[in-house]
Amino acid sequence: MVWQKYPIESDTVRKISEEFGIDLLLASILVRRNLHRREDIKFILEDDLLFTHNPFLFVEMEDAVDRIHQALEEGEKILIFGDRDVDGITSTVLLTQTIRDLGGDVRWQVPMGDDPYGLNMESVERFAADDGSLIITVDCGISNKQEIERALELGIETLVVDHHNPPEELPPAVAIINPKVEDCGYPFRDLAGCGVASKLVWALLFSRSPFYNQSVCLLNVRPGNDSYFIEAVKLVNLVETDRVVETLNPGMVGLADTRLYRFLEGEEILVYDAGPQEKMLRKIFGPDTLIALIDLKPEIEQVFPALRGRGSSLLALREKSRIGKYENSRLEEIDVLANLFRSFVHRKVPALNEDFPRCLDLVALGTLADLMPLVDENRILVRQGLKVLNSTGRKGLRELLFQKNLLGKRIGTTDIAWQLSPSINATGRLGRPDTAVNLLLSDDDAQLKELAEEVDALNRERKKLGETVWSRILPKTRKNLDEMSGNMVFISDSSIHRGITGIIASRLSNTMKVPAVVVAHFDGKAVGSVRCDPPFNVRSFLSNFEDLFFDYGGHDCAGGFSMPEEHFETFTHRVRTFAKGIEPVETVEERLSIDAELPPAYMKPELITVQESFEPYGEANPPLVFLARGMKILQADLMGKKEVVHLKLLLEGGVHKWPAVYWNAAPRLGRDFQIGDTVDVAFRLGRNYFNNTETLQLTVLDLHRPEDVHLVEERPAE
Repeated sequence: MVWQKYPIESDTVRKISEEFGIDLLLASILVRRNLHRREDIKFILEDDLLFTHNPFLFVEMEDAVDRIHQALEEGEKILIFGDRDVDGITSTVLLTQTIRDLGGDVRWQVPMGDDPYGLNMESVERFAADDGSLIITVDCGISNKQEIERALELGIETLVVDHHNPPEELPPAVAIINPKVEDCGYPFRDLAGCGVASKLVWALLFSRSPFYNQSVCLLNVRPGNDSYFIEAVKLVNLVETDRVVETLNPGMVGLADTRLYRFLEGEEILVYDAGPQEKMLRKIFGPDTLIALIDLKPEIEQVFPALRGRGSSLLALREKSRIGKYENSRLEEIDVLANLFRSFVHRKVPALNEDFPRCLDLVALGTLADLMPLVDENRILVRQGLKVLNSTGRKGLRELLFQKNLLGKRIGTTDIAWQLSPSINATGRLGRPDTAVNLLLSDDDAQLKELAEEVDALNRERKKLGETVWSRILPKTRKNLDEMSGNMVFISDSSIHRGITGIIASRLSNTMKVPAVVVAHFDGKAVGSVRCDPPFNVRSFLSNFEDLFFDYGGHDCAGGFSMPEEHFETFTHRVRTFAKGIEPVETVEERLSIDAELPPAYMKPELITVQESFEPYGEANPPLVFLARGMKILQADLMGKKEVVHLKLLLEGGVHKWPAVYWNAAPRLGRDFQIGDTVDVAFRLGRNYFNNTETLQLTVLDLHRPEDVHLVEERPAE
């Protein structure tokens, strides 16, 4: 294995360290990970929800909110229709609970048994027969054009809240909230379905405040040399909708003759520190000019007491602005005021700073389970969600944590990936996602225990099914790979349960290092899953066969489809032809990317704060890898349950001794290194919990005697 440590510019590191007040080690990791844009740094250093994007940037968000309010006011029946995976289940719970809390007549539905993915005709017809009038799809719907058209014919309107790649022709919904839809207005495309649902929740909570759909006009006057600069912005739902800037000399023009007059006409004018502002306006336009200003300063200082005594001007506040330091250009004072007003509203509206954060445990679960990249605002949503999860008041999650022996432990992304997500996912894979939805919605203590046990039992059954199928199909894969020109694995087996096609496809793709298609057969249908790694694109691949499918959909690296059984032979032939044309990805020697080489002085327990600064770890944000040279192997013990294949080490580095684990490395002991050797070690740092005791522990990824290390210090060719 080659160790790769990208070179970085020391001047860039020093500049980031000074500008953002962080130590040089943290700054160097940011640069080495190519995270030196201000926007990137913001989402590493900040975890306040103020730094997430405003839901009303979705151009159709107001339409969605208003349609839900109409349903609430008129007592309409509302159906939340979700998907059967973790993302769909959490999205369903999230929106059902919110609309229920708002007093809505709401029910929910997820695909059961062998139901297809997405909204189906039968559900639409049944809801119409029950006098329903509003369907909200979550984590699905963007591809359900025919079903939504049928709903319209039956007098049912639909809101689509989804994150899947859209088809060329969108469904006729009242509003579509999907960051992947072109011209949707939203700046971040990689929200999970539950992330998109949470944006609608935030907007609904905000809409209960007096600020909803109200035009807010903010004004600031500042002196120049012989003139004055007047800046004003209008905000609607905290989104800037208009701006005017004028430079005026005193006594040269009347207010009515300026662009400012038309901008301010009919508006309440809000300023920060009204006394000086009014004085300057009268100096510009004359002492008799009628000017009515509303002073925000007293209310802002009441909400943010720390601002008292820090100087009354926006200029003084600009120098201390957390938001401002991440902007590419220096903020004008009017921008400081706008940011201050947004912060004020966030804190002033209890639903936004108390109720909304409580739903983020579900957002963290769904985002991590759906393998969304942990970049941009996903980092903040998941980080805040993990905090909520670790102190969760959601009884269903507490019961599930108890079942998994996780209650009281510090829950991280690994626990979700290996324990919580598979358990919740298993309910959908085996056709019982309602079990997980009921668990997360219920407050009944007796029912919760029963539901959590059922979720756990379904997960055990899913594991057993998966292992049985895996052992049966694995011998076939080499022959199948050859049939697909070495570029794809295509497995079809009538004994495969439709609920585990995705798991098997993922495992095949990871094992064989090629795209994998796994197909199950039942009730006259063929239903399959596709998994891959970039640059192969699943949705683009499936679009080649859309004439054969009932339906299909997915992300760039994962998707699914269903078709009539009679189309399957044609599908197989066409996939085999397609596979011949796939350009094979060039195999390169495995490389381990080093984030930082640590001098001995840095090998101390405080290093964990740097490791945890980059949490949460997951898709597009792997855990940090450190390199420490000259560590001494003090102790090495063999370990393993069924086979003795792992090593438990004690390493000496700096002035500390470090417990370490080295997975699958037992054969290397005595061959490549031995007790007493001095070695260079590539490792991850984490916390180990055992017998209610927490200790720091290294996870060794590779180690060598110094003369055997192969370290490359240049970036690979683009």
